[in-house]
Amino acid sequence: MYKDIPNRQSIERIKNLNKERKEILAFVPKKAMERIMDADQPTALVHSFPEEDLYFLLHDIGPGDALPILSMASDRQWDYILDMEVWERDQINIRSVTKWLNMFLKADSSRLIRFLNERIDFIKLYLFKNIEVRIREHDQDPSVFDQNFFTHDDTFYIRFTDDFSQSKTKGNSVNPDKEFILQFLERLAKYDHSKYQHVLLDASNIIPAETEEEIYRLRNVRVAEKGFLAFHEAIAIYQPLNPHDFKKLSKKRIYKNSIQMLPFPVPFYPIDMLKENNTFTRSLKLINIDDVLEQIEVEFAGLCNQIIVSDQETIRNREELNKIVKKACGYISIGLEKLKEDKKTIDTIPFEVIVQEYPLFQIFRVGYGVAMDLKKKTEKWQQKSWFTKMRLPLNFWDETWLGVLGGLLIKRPLFFDNYKTGVLYREFFSYEDIKKIEKILDEIISIDNLLSLIILKPKILSYDFLTYKNLILTLWAKNYLNLSKGSNDFEEFSPLILGEFKSFFNDLWTDQEKPRFIRISMKESFLKWLADKTGLADYEITRRMEKTLENLFCEIEGEYGDVDEKHLDSKHIHLFLLE
Repeated sequence: MYKDIPNRQSIERIKNLNKERKEILAFVPKKAMERIMDADQPTALVHSFPEEDLYFLLHDIGPGDALPILSMASDRQWDYILDMEVWERDQINIRSVTKWLNMFLKADSSRLIRFLNERIDFIKLYLFKNIEVRIREHDQDPSVFDQNFFTHDDTFYIRFTDDFSQSKTKGNSVNPDKEFILQFLERLAKYDHSKYQHVLLDASNIIPAETEEEIYRLRNVRVAEKGFLAFHEAIAIYQPLNPHDFKKLSKKRIYKNSIQMLPFPVPFYPIDMLKENNTFTRSLKLINIDDVLEQIEVEFAGLCNQIIVSDQETIRNREELNKIVKKACGYISIGLEKLKEDKKTIDTIPFEVIVQEYPLFQIFRVGYGVAMDLKKKTEKWQQKSWFTKMRLPLNFWDETWLGVLGGLLIKRPLFFDNYKTGVLYREFFSYEDIKKIEKILDEIISIDNLLSLIILKPKILSYDFLTYKNLILTLWAKNYLNLSKGSNDFEEFSPLILGEFKSFFNDLWTDQEKPRFIRISMKESFLKWLADKTGLADYEITRRMEKTLENLFCEIEGEYGDVDEKHLDSKHIHLFLLE
């Protein structure tokens, strides 16, 4: 009856360590390091960190300042650091290898020799790219080797490769890369001279391409456990998933009993950054089973890592990771909302149940598919649009609408933020973002359809700074002033002169007190002109684009409501086209 007590004790210890790690990672970097060093068993505590969390903690503290923690890290954690730092896609970065091996040497020089001794192909490739090895025959005089060679046993003579020798140093200081290799080879010779000779001999005779490919393959096997799939596999995260196909997918397995679980540490950094108040984060708060929540946290960390690979990003600090976390969280939230909106799928299942039963990356694909649907809608409209047929540039849609279209027409659609959160473009974070951009897109399409009904001569292409705003308003002003030209089939377009605009300007306003507002009769005149030119009923125009036109009048009032006629200058008027 007591056979499960050790297992329960282990689980309790794991939970305590998990709680302690969360407390440590919540501290500022300096305080976190002090807390680790003051622990009863600091080495055991460091070993308990998930590789991802320790990696970010080291960068938060600063690798140079975190050498005591680095010395206590496990071989698996050292492997993870090298896997993250020294690869640029499928190419190894030798300078990064030197940097981190030198860190390991400073942290624990004896252990580094043993560590690399178990990763012999890696060190052989590294040496192959940095040194040239020659063997002195028994009857050969050492003087045949020039002064650039050095030796530890009078048999193997070594010099640095030409490219490595020419690497830049400050002043007369010793090249730190050379210094590391000298120290490493000296320590390896003292540790195991036979192994030292074996490594040098093999390092000079390897096939580098094959060796690097095998090392990269093994690296991919290790990081795949963390969600860092090969690029061609990770990119599948951006394959849109239709809500109708979602329910056909297999459900994931979630353990709801601690005794059934594997005792793996849960990465803390990604889930700790979920500060957004959206559907996904609210769903997590409704899950009251700790074991289930931890498994979802591990799954979410893996999803973030998959996005990092597919976006080909290098993530080393909290700020960079936070962008990935917000992206993953945003598209999961959009996916959840889309699934609930689609009445033919799983609209009756609560959000928190969907999160528990279905893989997060599949929900992400549904959310990303919503953004891609917006992109496809934009591209389909653009191909047949009036402004494309008239060969007008995108800036015809003015700054805000240009930004929206620009974000939708790139390879991976983005939300036009216009620096409201400090950036011009960002990822879609919520279903509200999708609806907001979709509404603007519908307004653009409505205006484009409206303009297609006003048959204009192609001469409009010759005017710089032409936008849909000054095109419509200038046509209306010329019609109001009886200056329109053209046959019944074509409307000729030309700019106003300043004197003509002043006459129109004076008729716009209700009175002379500022701020002034546009007269109701002028708005009615505008609507009647549009109805006459397009053949649409005035109520139909109002139904389609009442908000758009009202915003246009508000912009006129905001721009010119406080301006006197005598201060009008054509150089500063952009809502109407003036000569």
